[in-house]
Amino acid sequence: MSTDDFIEWLKRNMADADSGQPLHKRLKFSIEGAILSNSLKPGAVLPGERTLSDALALSRVTVRKAIALLVEEGLAHRRQGARTEVGSRVEKSLATLTSFSEDMSARGLEPGCIWISKQMCRPSPAEMMALGVSADSQVIRMKRIRTADGIPMAVETSAVPARFIASPDLIADSLYEALERLGAMPQRAIQRMRSRPASANDAQHLQCDLGLPLLVMERRCFLADEQIVEFTESRYRGDAYDFVLELKR
Repeated sequence: MSTDDFIEWLKRNMADADSGQPLHKRLKFSIEGAILSNSLKPGAVLPGERTLSDALALSRVTVRKAIALLVEEGLAHRRQGARTEVGSRVEKSLATLTSFSEDMSARGLEPGCIWISKQMCRPSPAEMMALGVSADSQVIRMKRIRTADGIPMAVETSAVPARFIASPDLIADSLYEALERLGAMPQRAIQRMRSRPASANDAQHLQCDLGLPLLVMERRCFLADEQIVEFTESRYRGDAYDFVLELKR
């Protein structure tokens, strides 16, 4: 959607909105409608405050309040240089064991992978404890940026004992596809989740602000015979990812 088309969209929708609503909420709901209808794609840059203010005959304070609500709800996020981009929130259920690629594909998003490193090496102390391996064993350690429709969503560091995958070259974009091909597909997992602010490296990899809240998940995966096959730490963008858990009495 071009800027001119977007402005016309907003004019029509604001004219049809409840006149009893405050102007900034009418504008917020109009922009939200364009986002939820996919007329504005994830990553699209919203027109600046001055442009919207002049085109819609609104004060810049009204425009600023509307955008602040969108940012607060995760529908948009601010970038350096005063840009505001359409966000891309993803919901992940904590009740099922699925890969990142499966999660993205199920939502109609194209999963992607940007490799940072992929190597065979000795396990770290944390990997030794999580995988139950000795200091002189070998693991395949992978660090990569996971993307959805090209947008960075998470930084993922995984370790798999070398007895399950003999070489890092056997892994393409999906670790689980490689494990399934080799007869070592995880059957259950134990997960722990916490929060932490984005470090300088996190901010660079995820194209987010330094200190942005991240959702950090550690996962240990088991085979049917209870062998531990994978230990992964994933750092998800807090402004793009929601975790959902269904509870029953």
